[in-house]
Amino acid sequence: MAEIRLEDVTKVFSGPSPLEIRRSRLPGSQVDQAFAERVAVQADMQAGERSADGKVVALDHVNLTIPDGQTFAVVGPSGCGKSTLLRVVAGLETGYTGRVTYDGQDMTDIPPRDRYIGMVFQNYALYPHFESKGNLGFFFKVRHRPDEEAEERIRITSEIMGIGFKELLGRKPGTLSGGQQQRVAIGRAIVRNPRLFLFDEPLSNLDAKLRTQTRVEIKRLLHRFQITAIYVTHSHVEAIALGDQIAVMRAGRIEQVGTYQELFARPANSFVAGFLGSPPMNLLSGGTVAEGVLQLAGLTVPLPEGVRKQVVSGQALTLGIRPEAAALVFGERPPGEELRFSAEVEVVEPDFARQVQVAYVRTGALTLAASGPIGGPETVLNVGDTVTVALPSRALYFFDTQSEARIG
Repeated sequence: MAEIRLEDVTKVFSGPSPLEIRRSRLPGSQVDQAFAERVAVQADMQAGERSADGKVVALDHVNLTIPDGQTFAVVGPSGCGKSTLLRVVAGLETGYTGRVTYDGQDMTDIPPRDRYIGMVFQNYALYPHFESKGNLGFFFKVRHRPDEEAEERIRITSEIMGIGFKELLGRKPGTLSGGQQQRVAIGRAIVRNPRLFLFDEPLSNLDAKLRTQTRVEIKRLLHRFQITAIYVTHSHVEAIALGDQIAVMRAGRIEQVGTYQELFARPANSFVAGFLGSPPMNLLSGGTVAEGVLQLAGLTVPLPEGVRKQVVSGQALTLGIRPEAAALVFGERPPGEELRFSAEVEVVEPDFARQVQVAYVRTGALTLAASGPIGGPETVLNVGDTVTVALPSRALYFFDTQSEARIG
């Protein structure tokens, strides 16, 4: 186990842009040019921020401390630098500035093989010509360790991995399902007796049922070993389930670090607020401060005293509210400290397991998600219906539109 610290780590890639690489590989006369441009632009967007001199800043002055024994989840959109961060910690990526330390030891000159890391990748990375047992024992073979030691570690790992794992040891990866391959990949990481686990989107290639099962298995193993782990994912569901702490990344920068409860209740900015949650927070832009209230597309929203003290007249604000807090009003409900308005239903998503429905509604130029119970006939919503929506004052968030920072 180890405490991992990143101090002012910056990683910059140079060379031809993904846009130029894509264009060079596309035969112009054989490929529709509009499609080619669209594919190339998407590739460039996923590469990170490109500066005027053609360089991509994958990590931008990252400072992180991952406590000993904790599972640290890193989330963010594609191309934000999550995998690069993992590769820097593992020693697979060099040429960065700043420092990476394990328990205070600078790892700059320590090769990956000597860092005692167990890595689990999205694509499993199993040797296809080895049986599963050979994949687990390869670590010992290349280090010329005794066969007895390898056999004992594989036996212990099989017991740890639980029911059915021993039956996989005699089969090659090509005969295994995706979930079984991932179990072998996790077992291969455990057999090394690592001081640090690194997971790079390990569940992305699994179907929903296997994803849930494997997530539970990973959680059980991490809880049992209490080994420091970094778990990179684009799924906030996985981050919530596995992470003791969560770091939200964007364009190579760490936007906020904390527990899920902290990030959910007190997001530092509108990006964090809109990234976490299912559905994510409603972010209603286009509002302007005027005489202590927010004028937003025909709605007048009173500003709390703490917000009024921090804004000026004419300042552009974005209003935020969680869909769970934005209430669909049915029947007689006495008004409280809330903003009420009528809206037209555009989409309805029922969740019968929890007896809740989420409706995407429109009022003027604003579209937002609101929730309400699934009950009798009076709660049945159809597209085109008019419904009353209540936004409780205590549940409103205010963000500066330009800087995206939360106010109040």
